[in-house]
Formats: sequence, C-alpha cells, structure tokens
Amino acid sequence: MTTDPLVVFTPSGKRGRFPVGTPVLTAARQLGVDLDSVCGGRGICSKCQITPSHGEFPKHGITVREDALSDWNAVEQRYDDKRGLKPGRRLGCQATVQGDVVIDVPPESQVHRQVVRKAATARAITMDPATRLYFVEVDEPDMHSPTGDLERLARALKDQWDIDAVTADLSLLAKLQPVLRKGKWQVTVALYRDHHGGAARIVEIWPGLHESGLFGLAIDLGSTTIAGHLTDLDTGVVVASSGLMNPQIRFGEDLMSRVSYSMMNPGGDAEMTAAVRGALNDLAASIAAEADIDPALIVETVFVCNPVMHHLLLGFDPVELGQAPFALATSESLSLPARDLGLDAINPRARTYILPCIAGHVGADCAAVALSEEPGKSDDLVLIVDVGTNAELLLGDKSRVLACSSPTGPAFEGAQISSGQRAAPGAIERIEIDPATRTPRFRVIGSELWSDEPGFDDAIATTGVTGICGSGIIEAVAEMRMAGLLDESGLIGSAEQTGTWRCRPEGRTHAYLIHDATETGGPRITVTQGDIRAIQLAKSALYAGARLLMDNMNVDRVDRVVLAGAFGAHISTRHAMVLGMIPDAPLDKVTSAGNAAGTGARIALCNIGARAEIERVVRDITKVETAIEPKFQDHFVAANAIPHKTDPFPELAKVVTLPSPAFNAGGDAGATGGRRRRRRG
Repeated sequence: MTTDPLVVFTPSGKRGRFPVGTPVLTAARQLGVDLDSVCGGRGICSKCQITPSHGEFPKHGITVREDALSDWNAVEQRYDDKRGLKPGRRLGCQATVQGDVVIDVPPESQVHRQVVRKAATARAITMDPATRLYFVEVDEPDMHSPTGDLERLARALKDQWDIDAVTADLSLLAKLQPVLRKGKWQVTVALYRDHHGGAARIVEIWPGLHESGLFGLAIDLGSTTIAGHLTDLDTGVVVASSGLMNPQIRFGEDLMSRVSYSMMNPGGDAEMTAAVRGALNDLAASIAAEADIDPALIVETVFVCNPVMHHLLLGFDPVELGQAPFALATSESLSLPARDLGLDAINPRARTYILPCIAGHVGADCAAVALSEEPGKSDDLVLIVDVGTNAELLLGDKSRVLACSSPTGPAFEGAQISSGQRAAPGAIERIEIDPATRTPRFRVIGSELWSDEPGFDDAIATTGVTGICGSGIIEAVAEMRMAGLLDESGLIGSAEQTGTWRCRPEGRTHAYLIHDATETGGPRITVTQGDIRAIQLAKSALYAGARLLMDNMNVDRVDRVVLAGAFGAHISTRHAMVLGMIPDAPLDKVTSAGNAAGTGARIALCNIGARAEIERVVRDITKVETAIEPKFQDHFVAANAIPHKTDPFPELAKVVTLPSPAFNAGGDAGATGGRRRRRRG
C-alpha cells in the first residue's frame, strides 16, 4: 500500500498525511494550521503565501525533493507579475502536495500573528555609547596651506574635542566635500570609538547642527524569535521595540535540528544564514518605520544569541557545534561593519558588536544575562534560568559563577504539543482547574476575562479560542497534577479514576478536555498523554541542568531563582515549581527578570565600559558541559516525576498540598517522599 505524502507545517509543528494533489491551503485547514486566505483560493488575495523547504530532515524522518509541490502555475505567475512574490514563496491555494514536504507559514500569512513578548525592561544605564555626535567648525581650504578636507576635519576634531585620530570609509569620503560646503564649514559627525582604543571612525556626517538623533539596535537573536530594541544613543531611551519569528524554524525547530540540516544538506548553512539576515533587515526597516525615523540614523547594532545562531548569523557552518568537543569558530567578542552581516536596511557604515560566547553551548545571550543580572556580585546564591528552546543557566555568588545549557526543546513554547501554538491572540495562556469539580477555566491572549466570566465570548469574538501556548501548557499540566488528574509519574487517569468525564480515552491512554468548540467549527483543545511526556522531557532537562550546577557548587539548595527570557516573564512561578522545572525555593524568592538577554544587549549598546566588563566576566565563568557529565542522565531520569522522584520540595509543600494518586497498577503512590538533602554548610 502506498503511503500518502507527509506534510509538516512550521512554526506550528502540525503534521498529517494527504493524498497527492491536495492543495497546501486545504491541508493547512484540515490540520488547523494558521494560514490566511480571503479570496477563497482563487489566487487573488495572496494571503496564503507559504515557503517550502527542501533537503534532508532527519527529525521528521523525510527527504523533501524539489518536486514535492506542484509546478509554478499561471495563477502564481500572474500574481508575481502584478505584485511580486518573494523568492521561494508559493501560493498555498495553488501549490499542491506531490511528495513529503516541510512548509513554513511566514508571519504575514498567519491570521493570528505571533505575539513576540520581548518588551524592553526599564533599566537605569550609565550612558557611554561607542558612537556619539560632535559638532565642529572646519577651516576652509587655503591655497597657501594646502590640505585635504578630511585632514582639516580631523584637525577641527582635535582642536575642539581633543580627539586624536580619525578614519573614514571610502563611502564617507565620497560625501564629505558636498556636506562641508552645504553646511558652510559647520558639520555634525557621528564618531565610533571602540572600547579597545584606536582611531575613531567617522560613521556619518551632516551639514550644520544635526538634531534628528542617533540610534542603535539591540537585538536578541533567538532560535524561535528575534527581538529588537531601537535605542536613542544619547538618552538610552527605547523608542520602539519589535519582534518577529526566526524564519530558520522551517529548517528545524530546535538548534540541533538546524545543525543536522546543515550536515545533511550541502549549502544548508548558507540557506539559514540568508534567511536570518533577511529577517534582520525586515526587522530594522519595520522598527524604523514604527519609530518614524530614517533607517540611516541607525548607526550601531549589538547582537546577543546562542552559539548556533551566532555561527549562522556570521556565516559560519555550525557543524562543529553538533559533536564533541563542541568547538566554536571563535568565542571572543566581535566588532565589525554591519554590512559584513548583510545588514543593508540601516546606515551603510553602521558598526556591529557581538558579545562573547561562554562555551560551545552557552552563548552570547547567556553572557548578556550575566551582564544584566550580575550573579558574580550577589551576596546570596542565585540560580538564573533563561528559559527557551535551548535553556541557559547561571549559578553563582561573589565566590564563583558556573554556567551550562540544557536542551529543553520547543515544547515550552507550544511546539510538539497536540493543541499547542505560539503565543498569539486566542491562545490559552492561563488556566485553573477546580480540584473538587475538575472543571477548567482559562484566559486567552488578547482578553483579560476568564472563560467563566460574563462577556468572555464577546471579548474573544474576533479571535476565538485557537490553541494553547507555552505558559498555558505549563499551567495546564501543573493544575492537572494539583487537581489529582495526573499522578506523580505523569500518567493521566481515566474518567473512573479521576471522577470527571473530561478525562477521555485516547488510544491506550487518556486525554483531558479543556475546551470543545467543534460544534461551531472551532477546535477541540485537550492535554494528551503525549503532551505530558513532551513537557516532562523539557522540564527534566531544565531541572537536571540546574542540579548539575548545584552538584558542581556542592550545594543542595539555592537562595533565590531568577527566571529570565520572554517565556520566563509569562509563566507562573508556583506552577513552574509544581511541575518541577526549577529547584525548590521560597516562592517569594522566585522572580522574573523579563528579557534579561535583551537588557544585557542594551547595556552593551549604551556603555562601552560594559563591553570590556563582560569580556572580563566571561573569562571567569566556569563552564559545565551537560553533554559529557555522567550525572546529567541520572538527574534527568529522576526529574521525570512531577515534581521530582527523590528531591523533596519543602518550600513548595508549605503552599501546595499535592494529591498522591497512582493510576498505573502497582505504581508508587507517593508524591512527596524522598531522601533528605544536605544543607549548605
């Protein structure tokens, strides 16, 4: 029997098999994929644009051939001639499935746009930027003392601002003479001076007094989302923040999938580099438009990113990061022209600074968190967890700081979850389950009302309830555990065992029904046994990483926990503790730092002393490699239980009493027992 082609959609991760000839739009609708269409599939509106990917995809177990979709047709050609399609794009209503295929739905084709929740955190920063404005009066040329315009500009900067030496690119020299004459020998220059010293570089020049400002972009380049903060280089004020999905998701949702794509597909690394650089230009253009500034006024960028994203941004093949000893091409910080990264949507002479990486799997984003949160200056022992597709952890105090990464995967962000989705309007983000009735109530992104409150249906009329995002699935699993629907091992009970009809058979296991709108054409949202397992794997990796650092510090408890990252800012600390994502600590000592990596990027953008500081700090951080630590697997297995098989959670027990059901015959009913821990001595 011939098997129908497998169609995998990203970023949702939804998949299904469809007969040859099925339109992509039809497949998307049947799977509940968020793909827009207004014209009813006639190729007029262009809302259903998609991007197919080709090559080897070991994670999905398929090879995508060039002919996986039907040939480009006359309708697509007509639309391309009239309005234009980006290279590689197809119309989902016209392209039909011919073979196994991975299809990316770009943000502009999604009905419910991703909410990139990486807003800038308010932070007092001492301003000492690398790029500053200087107004100077330049001597006019004199036949009796012949010197070039650049030399007289340099002399004016020395006399009036005590700046010793300057250099300028050829493109700047080409505009120097007309600008000097237009300004009647009075000009404003933007000078970039690196924290390592050396000659100042003229980045831009304006006639007369320039009063339209000078800006930099602090960019947190994540594996799932990209967030940018447009910052005034005079005041440090964030004038606009914007974000978008990382288009590399279509090559793999997690980092190792992208490394694998590069290994299996010659030129795959170049494809991913081109994709992310294109997205960065789109981000720069959109954020400048939002702030209503000329993009040429963006004269500096600072990047923080994990090691794989670091290499793909710079155009390095990440293959070495996929195998021991996980060697980086370079771990040092980098200062280079932005144009070397293909950033042409900003000033052509803009400069880029990339923070140093800590280790092969602990990147510049973790360095930025260290710069922002300063664990090495803490009197008490602090664990900082930057939760994401690849979690990075710091543990330390004034005595020493340790760092590691942990491969949590994309489950925390709604991927690999049966009803999961990215954070977008309509996604369930909060949930409570009544422990007596086992009835759920929830809130969705875009509304402050709970589902059992008057006016909820009217408030969500435009979006509906579309799925469940990362913070929602964490709360759902924790609430199920607290309500006795889930035992310590993570097994969902039957209706008879739990006393609620919402626990329904699904194959050989059970699923818990949260919301059913199938009668009105909406989705049926459940938490399945597979969802529980995906969350268990993610949280076990996170907890095991933390315990490994604690082992290396020779402690059994931490004084406080800081959750960093956009995701960390939106999860409930109580639910995270019930789930066993983080070590036990008093709940009032578990706090959120917001987008700490983005804050670190802004600090480095606004203060060159901070760049020198983080370069020094990174050298002093002790790196712990989870991939080669034998204890990691032991910690991982023990952490599969919810909250944990052996580690007691005495602080959690003060605020939550967990029931002890055992839904598997002969299973261990104990949910809170375990060995006593050593005390910090």
